[in-house]
Amino acid sequence: MNESAQTLPLLILLVGAIITISILVKEGMTRLGLPSLVGYLVLGFLLRLADSQWQFLGESGQEIFDFLAEVGVISLLFRVGLESDLAGLIHQLARATKIWIGDIVVNGGLGFVTSYWLLGLAFIPSLFIAIAFTATSVGVSIGVWQEENATDSKYGELLLDVAELDDISGVILMALLFAIAPAIQDSGTGELLPVIAQTSGIFFLKAVVFATFCYVFSRFFEAKLTKFFRQIEAPPEPMLEVVGIGFMIAAIAGLLGFSVAIGAFFAGLVFSRDPNAVKFDASFESLYELFTPFFFIGIGLKINPSALTAALGMGGILLVAAVLGKLIGVGGPTWLTTGGIAAALIGVSMVPRAEITMIVMQRGLSLGEWAVSNQVFAAMVVVSAVTSILAPIVLRSLLNKLPETQTGVSN
Repeated sequence: MNESAQTLPLLILLVGAIITISILVKEGMTRLGLPSLVGYLVLGFLLRLADSQWQFLGESGQEIFDFLAEVGVISLLFRVGLESDLAGLIHQLARATKIWIGDIVVNGGLGFVTSYWLLGLAFIPSLFIAIAFTATSVGVSIGVWQEENATDSKYGELLLDVAELDDISGVILMALLFAIAPAIQDSGTGELLPVIAQTSGIFFLKAVVFATFCYVFSRFFEAKLTKFFRQIEAPPEPMLEVVGIGFMIAAIAGLLGFSVAIGAFFAGLVFSRDPNAVKFDASFESLYELFTPFFFIGIGLKINPSALTAALGMGGILLVAAVLGKLIGVGGPTWLTTGGIAAALIGVSMVPRAEITMIVMQRGLSLGEWAVSNQVFAAMVVVSAVTSILAPIVLRSLLNKLPETQTGVSN
């Protein structure tokens, strides 16, 4: 009892220190022109090294950080959904779809071929890598576009359209993968097609139920609720109410057998249809900045130091495939439809793999070695970190050399 009473204050002290340090890390990464997630990954890994030496976390500490990481990923995907403009995307669907199809097919295929045939990984880990490859962290690149006043150019608008399709498809593929992977593991690959068909059928049935619930809530209740919150409370309380409802929708998704992170994404979509709800996003910013770092810190905590050393070779091979996948899968269709300048810019901008990629790999790691081993997980951390560092550097150079990207150029 006394040991527990002494441990809790130490863990609270540690969490407070991590919050403080993460703010400093973000500021430092910003000044260096690097994405803050890289700093958070390093911070989590250093925490893992320190815990390996002094064993101060214990089981209760691991549980606390796991919970904070879960809240972090819910906050992360809730914001992705909240900032999605589905109505605007539908209007621009034609020009973005061709690029998006090339993106998904080439990256998913190249990820699987590299993992399964070149690296000799098993079928299920190769599937996790393939789905992780299809994702993009365009937020890493958008900061550079904003610095160069290029987000409203014709190329910047196309990038955002493709990225929104990429986010939505990535979440759907991730949900499907989480549904079919355990079934494939239980039955083996000999009965692959029947297992996928049966599991996918159940998945899509649940998805229809959940999507119907989200649509009905969005269509008939969301606007009334946000109006009610604005009438009875002054900011930032209305946005906190929205976040609370978003967490409940995420929990409903979890009860249906989906990931709560996927539920959080669709909860964000529910409120994204109302421009007034999106205006509350500034109130959500503090919560987002508080919890999201814990997701990436949690990833760093799960990196096995010995596995990281062994994974550098695998990480290097996957890194080459990840970069080529976006340059070919995105750059090729863009070059055919828009031209070489757009192909270079959008291809490089889509190279970073961060949030959704690491969610896929983290969920695979939690399933066990049969889904994602420590070495595979560490290799994909290498891919995420390097692509998130290199892509903005190359992109900034390209944007500075191309006046066509500046805002105001006619479409």
